[in-house]
Amino acid sequence: MSDFEIPTGWELTNLESVVDFLDSQREPVNSSEREARIKDKPITELFPYYGATGQVGWIDAFRSEGESVLLGEDGAPFLDPNKDKAYLVTGHYWVNNHAHILSGFNNCLSTRFLCYQLNTVDYSGFVTGTTRLKLTSSAMKQIPFLLAPYNEQTRIVEKLEELFSDLDAGVAELKAAQKKLAQYRQSLLKSAVEGALTAEWRTKNKPKETGAQLLERSLKERRARWEEKQLAKFKEQGKTPPKGWQDKYPEPVQPDTANLPELPEGWVWTGFEALADGLPNSLKAGPFGSALKKEYYVSKGYKIYGQEQVIRDDPYYGDYYISEEKYRELISCAVKPGDILVSLVGTTGKVLVLPDDAHKGIINPRLLKISLLPSNVDPNYLKLVLESPYARHFFKINAHGGTMEILNLGILKSLPVMLPSIEEQKLIVETVNDQKSEIDRQVVALEFSLTQAAAQRKKILKSAFSGQLVPQDPDDEPASVLLGRIQEERKASNKTSKTTVKPRRKPSC
Repeated sequence: MSDFEIPTGWELTNLESVVDFLDSQREPVNSSEREARIKDKPITELFPYYGATGQVGWIDAFRSEGESVLLGEDGAPFLDPNKDKAYLVTGHYWVNNHAHILSGFNNCLSTRFLCYQLNTVDYSGFVTGTTRLKLTSSAMKQIPFLLAPYNEQTRIVEKLEELFSDLDAGVAELKAAQKKLAQYRQSLLKSAVEGALTAEWRTKNKPKETGAQLLERSLKERRARWEEKQLAKFKEQGKTPPKGWQDKYPEPVQPDTANLPELPEGWVWTGFEALADGLPNSLKAGPFGSALKKEYYVSKGYKIYGQEQVIRDDPYYGDYYISEEKYRELISCAVKPGDILVSLVGTTGKVLVLPDDAHKGIINPRLLKISLLPSNVDPNYLKLVLESPYARHFFKINAHGGTMEILNLGILKSLPVMLPSIEEQKLIVETVNDQKSEIDRQVVALEFSLTQAAAQRKKILKSAFSGQLVPQDPDDEPASVLLGRIQEERKASNKTSKTTVKPRRKPSC
């Protein structure tokens, strides 16, 4: 703030000079203990429990009361200019050790004025750490602060809250529209895989081949390709095929369809294994991904496909490669155009279909590839199935893991798949893509409007703390006098931050 012109009557100081620090009131309580303490108690007997960026739960007592500002100590978005690092709390509450507790002095510093200004600070020179930034107490106290005359603080806060009320209402409408678009996207996928999206088309068109006929042909082709591979293997080994070798054909897993809804006419239930050109039988099998190590990476070569490409739905993203020698060693993990890549860990159900111009490469261990039988199924239709609410619900109730959902081949094989004719599959994909393009256009427009709202908010705050938002009054008591009064009050009073605070279960009358 050294190059900043200080408004008339204001004083440039630091937080230590104007703020009462109440961190002695903080006390962390783990979630299991809090759950035990609030069990069977009505909400009227509970108090909010706050952390770095807001309320994180409830507790049966309080350690702080009144109006204060909570400023993140760690875990706050310090380097994101569009997110708040400080927030206001009132009433009776409990704060853990991830937020600092600050308060302004009566008739000297408005707590709301303090909160607004703390959300305009550039914290880059005050926080430490890499993966989890931290604002220590000593660093926080040195943050520059512009103290305005108290009456002007009041006018600024009133004007800010008036302007932000309208702005926040607009932002709320934009976010509600975003939510509706997300719901519509899921509704679109649901209607697509249930046949509702193409119901009218079916009344006017008769496909060359129903889903049941397509499935029958797929199963025959699957067996024929297996027999062809087995014969090639016998020939390579110089062996005569033994008697009954065809009996060893591994039949595809048929998912349980007992309690599933009736499909539209011409559709049939099946599973991925019936549609694929072979799937591995265990997690040790190659197509689950290679055991890659960083020392295998090279600057140019064969691409490594991982979750970053699947999550972004972008096969061209990323620059991890392996050499031709390593690629040949891991050839069982190789992918080709038309392969479906499925995320197995964390982001379960995220799917990527490799386009015709996809780079040659392999998958890493967090992905599964599904190579379909030629011309039987549109891979982009199966992508819609895997991304639909139906499949997401199936994965949610069947996935392993605690905090992180984990899929495996068995779960994927057991997922019942709705199979229409190839003509209807392509129409579904085309129709969904057209509507998703319009959804995406609206999403971009909403994001742009939210960005503009954030920029407008920053502009308003900048105006507020440069003395330009409200008129100044030369009769206001200058900030220099407020600073002197704060110093006198500190000397004369026992600060709350230096006392031991005991939890209280009921507000005092």
